[in-house]
Amino acid sequence: MTEPTPITIARGDGIGPEIMDATLEVLQASGANLAFEEIQIGESVYKRGIMNGMEPSAWDSLRRTKVFLKAPITTPQGGGYKSLNVTIRGALGLYANIRPCVSYHPYVSTKHPTMDVVIVRENEEDLYAGIEYRQTQEVTQAVKLITRPGSEKIIRYAFEYARANHRRKVTAFVKDNIMKISDGLFHRVFDEIAAEYPDIEHESMIVDIGAARLADTPEQFDVIVTLNLYGDIISDIAAQITGSVGLAGSSNIGDQCAMFEAIHGSAPTIAGKNIANPSGLILASVMMLVHIGQAEAAEKIHNAWLRMIEDGIHTVDIFKRGVSKARVGTRDFAQNLIDRLGERPTQLIPASYQVGEKASFAGIALKDYARQEKKLIGVDVFLDHKGGNGDDMAARVAGLIGSDLKLSMISNRGQKVWPDGAPETFCTDHWRLRLLGDGKAPVSPAAIISLLGRFADAGLDVVQTASLYSFDGANGFSAAAGQ
Repeated sequence: MTEPTPITIARGDGIGPEIMDATLEVLQASGANLAFEEIQIGESVYKRGIMNGMEPSAWDSLRRTKVFLKAPITTPQGGGYKSLNVTIRGALGLYANIRPCVSYHPYVSTKHPTMDVVIVRENEEDLYAGIEYRQTQEVTQAVKLITRPGSEKIIRYAFEYARANHRRKVTAFVKDNIMKISDGLFHRVFDEIAAEYPDIEHESMIVDIGAARLADTPEQFDVIVTLNLYGDIISDIAAQITGSVGLAGSSNIGDQCAMFEAIHGSAPTIAGKNIANPSGLILASVMMLVHIGQAEAAEKIHNAWLRMIEDGIHTVDIFKRGVSKARVGTRDFAQNLIDRLGERPTQLIPASYQVGEKASFAGIALKDYARQEKKLIGVDVFLDHKGGNGDDMAARVAGLIGSDLKLSMISNRGQKVWPDGAPETFCTDHWRLRLLGDGKAPVSPAAIISLLGRFADAGLDVVQTASLYSFDGANGFSAAAGQ
């Protein structure tokens, strides 16, 4: 008898304790060889003044077990609380979020009976880095971070997943027609890596039309890889159109640790009523068992779950008269599943996991790339100033710029307002002044510091600066709309 695999669990908030109890009962009945360590996270921890919702001792457990089965939690709104999900994913390097979205026609009502899509979502970057600022009375800012290493890891993971699971196609969702630098980087890396997998079809799609097609004809997709925010949105769409977001589990995979969870939230309005569907967390636990190499227990649970869905034993969220045979609560759902352990579905496709099969591909190597010549060529200076237009702002700073830099453009909310701005453009109190050197020699940091000193002496409120660089002669910054 091998030693049990240690697993950290957290019962979470809202319906979390109920669905975790159901999941643990199923795991124990399946013969899975596990040893549980329980930690407390979420709302009760936030209320004790711990702003990330997790005590230091909880981190110790995660670093020891390296596997986390987590029920949903409630993040308090406002007050500076940071999402614990985002914190855990970033701190433990859980860069890949995997969300299978499968239809169970005709037992679960859906307009897409043959849907079988896997969303591979980048999990650490993008707007979910949570870097935000209030800069003026009227303007806030969120920073979108996309990196080459982060893009490469998640894209390569998607292709490795597709190959290991006999998937035919990988589709990238991006918005690089607008965000040409950030999303453009993701798209370029996708094309580079796709060329290394000639056995797998690949395509890229603008995220808005991609989301529309996913909602309308999901059958055209197989594996979708995308950035953090887009992935969060489209995976909920994909799960819901299979029949219920409550059926979907997910894995969060890193090189050292992994976390498994349902994709839905804590649903506090139905907490304690014994009506929540535990399927998402149960199927997440199946993914966990595959990850740790306990394929037999994973297959047993998954097939019993499929058989129960066929038998019409359904919770209220998927119950439909004429199809469902019995409407059960959370506890009875778990017991009915346990009663079917060892059985297999007769109509739905049975689950099959090979012994030793892994659902993750740790240690993905990053490609070497030639570093480009980086040259400082200017600066964007952001000002807090109420009133006036682009011409007024240009006149105000004209005598302050000096000889090392030249004012080339002023924008407001990304729209060029000087020179030749449109009189109809609505302006807030947040202005961007673009100042460039002569294009021959690099701009010196001292020249920028001197400029900022003159602005300060003149009473201008500088709220941010952004250095402007070229890379091998190509600008590493976007133009303003209208430029």
